[in-house]
Amino acid sequence: MVDEKSLTILQLNDSHGYFEIHPELFWEGNREVYRRVGGYARISTLFSRIREECRGAVIALDNGDTIHGTFGAVENHGEELVPILNHLAFDGMTAHWEFAYGPKQFDRIVDKLDYPMLAVNCYREKDGDLAYRPYAVIERNDLKVGVVGVAATIVDKTMPAHFSEGLSFTLGKQELPGYIEKLRDEERVDLVVVLSHLGYPQELQLAEDIDGIDLLLSGHTHNRVYEAVTVNGTIIIQSGCHGSFIGRLDLNVSDRKIKVFRHELITVEEDIEPDPSVEDMIDGVFRSHRDYLDTIVGKTRTALNRSRVLESTMDNLLLGSIKEYTGAEIAFSNGWRYGAPVLPGPITMNDVWNIVPTNPPVSVCELSGLELWRMMEENLEHTFSRNPYMQMGGYVKRCAGLSVYFKVENPKGKRIQEFFIGGKRLDKRKTYCACYLTAQGVPTRYGAERKNLEVRAIDILTEYVERNASVIAGYRGSVVPI
Repeated sequence: MVDEKSLTILQLNDSHGYFEIHPELFWEGNREVYRRVGGYARISTLFSRIREECRGAVIALDNGDTIHGTFGAVENHGEELVPILNHLAFDGMTAHWEFAYGPKQFDRIVDKLDYPMLAVNCYREKDGDLAYRPYAVIERNDLKVGVVGVAATIVDKTMPAHFSEGLSFTLGKQELPGYIEKLRDEERVDLVVVLSHLGYPQELQLAEDIDGIDLLLSGHTHNRVYEAVTVNGTIIIQSGCHGSFIGRLDLNVSDRKIKVFRHELITVEEDIEPDPSVEDMIDGVFRSHRDYLDTIVGKTRTALNRSRVLESTMDNLLLGSIKEYTGAEIAFSNGWRYGAPVLPGPITMNDVWNIVPTNPPVSVCELSGLELWRMMEENLEHTFSRNPYMQMGGYVKRCAGLSVYFKVENPKGKRIQEFFIGGKRLDKRKTYCACYLTAQGVPTRYGAERKNLEVRAIDILTEYVERNASVIAGYRGSVVPI
């Protein structure tokens, strides 16, 4: 009889550069409540405690969306995070928003990390070779674990073009079986772990379609999976976002099989003692920016968050600012999921950057009513497609100045029932003036007279908040299921 060996897997996904403790939304019955949680210094403490508890038997993995999303991350194109991430001592990562700085900058960061970037589905266009290692074999507690990476497939499909310059991305579904076989038969691993950034619906389907995956660490869609699920023999977890949570899987393994597992979604609570060495690194990142980021620019009477799939108070504020500035009839932005909540009260420059860290130029164009209808149908399909593999992007596109009523359950291209602009029924033959942020707001195949203005989102949002003594950005029913 083979003795059972223990192994602990730690997961961090979609931390989006949230260096420090921050507000996070929690549900209590029918109420939204907010608590201060997270920060890499507290995550470091948790990792250290668990490594001390499970000596020599811990593997820590990062699903990506790590080095982008806050001022501290974007100011130096992700490089300020490298020492902190190396201190956390991950064993591997995959990626998505890491490509926002361009592949060349991401490669510079990868070269500085003490652990590998993994992706079986990212190829260099010049030669067709994989851009990164497809897998790593990690040995802990006399167990060999094969970790296969799957980067976000949407990088070259729905993201701005510079994200994927010189690269192409597949779903990874065709590549995975071959690597699983290689890990089993050639590398003789005890377990196969897939580290993925496709999104929870896609990864559940992937586990159903592909045999031989022991564990699948899921990312991208910010699901708080409190109880691990098992699909086709594969254990699957995802652990929220913003570094507010980490996932822990404790395994008993023998004869290359998981005999028992225990899962915990751990909230990175405020009362956890932060790691002083990481606090020092974070202080070094922000020391010269504290006064600027702490500057109060106004107040909000509305709690600002991105917790809902159809509409968000945070983006209602953002779109209200660019719509007023441009005088456009309608406004659009991407359905971003990330962005820590802003509580009723003061709005600081740090909050403004958390709302729109990409700080894109404000853009305008002319859209026909028919284009608007088709664009919204396309976006609803990307969000709610019956085929999980066709779900792309974040939440539903954020909109201002329009009202769309739709049937979630209807098939592609047939969901919209009613469409109004400014309270009047959409005229498919009419041309409407629109403003937007990035091609994710209005894709390049839609609209005429597209133009980037000589002003950026941070400036417009800051001025808007400053002009209003106390902003209100409640839900407006822009996109409504019926």
